[in-house]
Parts: sequence; C-alpha cells; structure tokens
Amino acid sequence: MDFSIQLSSYFPDKSYGGAQLYRDMVDQSVLADKLGYDAVSLTEHHLINILMQPAPLQMAVKIAAATKQIKIMTSVVVLPIHDMRTYAGEVIVTDMLTDGRLMLGVGRGAYAFEIERLGVDMASTREKFDESLDVLQALMREEEVSWDGKYYKFDPLTIMPRPANGEGPPIMMAVLIPQAIEACAKRGFHIQTTPLSGDHQHMLDQVNAFNRGKEARGEKGKDLTLSLSRVAFMASSAADRQRKILQADDYYSRFDNVFTGPGIVKNGMIEPLPRKQTAEQLGEGLLICTPQEMIDKLAPYQELGVDRIILNINFGMTQAETMEAIQHFAEEVMPHFAG
Repeated sequence: MDFSIQLSSYFPDKSYGGAQLYRDMVDQSVLADKLGYDAVSLTEHHLINILMQPAPLQMAVKIAAATKQIKIMTSVVVLPIHDMRTYAGEVIVTDMLTDGRLMLGVGRGAYAFEIERLGVDMASTREKFDESLDVLQALMREEEVSWDGKYYKFDPLTIMPRPANGEGPPIMMAVLIPQAIEACAKRGFHIQTTPLSGDHQHMLDQVNAFNRGKEARGEKGKDLTLSLSRVAFMASSAADRQRKILQADDYYSRFDNVFTGPGIVKNGMIEPLPRKQTAEQLGEGLLICTPQEMIDKLAPYQELGVDRIILNINFGMTQAETMEAIQHFAEEVMPHFAG
C-alpha cells in the first residue's frame, strides 16, 4: 500500500503570507520525495482560506522542478468552473512539464460559496461536470473535435500541443457513493474517495464497489487504483493527540461552514461556527495517534486492497510539526506496508 501527502494549504492567518505557505508546500514535497512517498496531493479552491490552492497545475510544475520521482496528484481540480477548450491545453502542458508525473484527480466541487461566486449554479455542477469530463477527454484524445451539448457548443478545433502519450495524464474520479465508484471504475477511471463520517461498513461498500468495477474491465482494469483519503497526523502521547484533535476541531468549525453550512466568509476568511459534533467525537474518526496505533488502524485498508492512502495533514499544524510528522510516518509506519 502506497501513501500520498495532501499538502497543507490551510491559511488561518493572513500575516503568514501566501508566498511562505507555498514554499512550505514545496518543502513538504521535497521531503516526501526523499522519504519514498508515492505521491503528493493538491486541492483546488478559490476565494477562501481553507485548502487555499487556486492554481494546482502551476503548483504541480513547481513541485516537479524541485523533486525527482514523486507523483503529483490533483485532489481535486473542479471541472465545472473551467472552460475545457483552454483547460485541456493547460493539462497537457502540465503533464509535459511534470515529466508525466501528473495524475489528474477531477470533481464537481464541494463548496457552493466559491462555485456560485464563479458564476456556476451549484445545482448544475453534476450535469456540467459530466459533460466537461467528456469534452476534456475528447479534446485530449482526438483532433478536430466539435461539440453540440448543453454547456458546450463549438465548431471543430484541435487542442495544441497534442499530448505526448496520445491521451493526456491518468484521470482519477473523486467519488463517494459506492454505485458511482463502481460505474466510474467500469469506465476505466482511477478512484479517489473517503468515508468522511461514514462507518466501517460504508468504507467496505466503497472498496467492494471499486473492486467490482475493476474486475468488470478484465485485463483493461488491472492497473486501476483506489486511493482513500483520511485525516492523519502523528502524535507522541495522549496529551499531544488531544492538542492536535482540538486544532482539528477548530479547523472543522470553518470547514463545516462552507461544506454543509451557510458559507459565511469575510475578506476571504471563513468564519468559525459552532459544531454539533464534540471534539472527542471528531477525534474518534481521525487518524491522529502514535505510530503503533497508526499501523493498527491502517492495516485493515491494506488487507482490503486499498492501493493508496492520502494522508490529509491539512488542519493547521505548524510547518515544523508537519515536516516532523511526514518524517516520522515514513520511518515508523510506512515500512510496515512496503511491498
């Protein structure tokens, strides 16, 4: 089982400076590359200070220039807010400039605050995403593509340059519902998912759905991968774990605001709102623990055949603590899952 680091792009304090935040992310990538992580992951979000990454493709190129072999995953880019006629070219160039290390995770978007302020009706994002994905794939795979759909209508055109491998980077679908996971795997897509607040059975349903979709493709599906995202951070003691859970709880008071709440944002900063879930209840669902506890909690994922765990370290810890956690996880946990 492989591991990816979701680079920390939470920006709770404007005085820290965006330039420093992105330098931190590059440093995290360099360390992860050195320590043998399979990938780093980049989000795409606009107009808000949580997961603050409005230019993931540009960031991917920067990381590729600073690293040697680590894959660079988008987790995920939001197709409905882009025009595929220009975005396809940006993806192709990014794939070239990252020496083929780009893995394009795609999704419909999760926060109505940013989606609707960028001129897209949140209720239309599923439908627009589906058409955008079809357009994107057609433009990367074919020349002289024309389209007559609901969201795209255009005469024949050819995206330049053409992808070096004839089809562009591998595409990973961000999907939560088991039935949708199976359908996307049957279509030949890699899968990124997370159980969120679901129970163990929900996670099993997600994994089993992927396996059914992969098996349905036969030989063509043998290289498909399932990546599972979990909030995870190393802790040295019970007291250290509790401190980090409280920090995560503070983060989620903002995350919930834009994910399921009213979307109250002032000057780019998401307002904290009271949470129904206690910090203790939140901590039960997070992988914030000692190395041995981490090994024990991750072992069932390997047994189920999950290919990659995306370690979400993005909840406000300092850069020094983040770098230390990346180091300790690689040295004390990853060897138990090698091979």
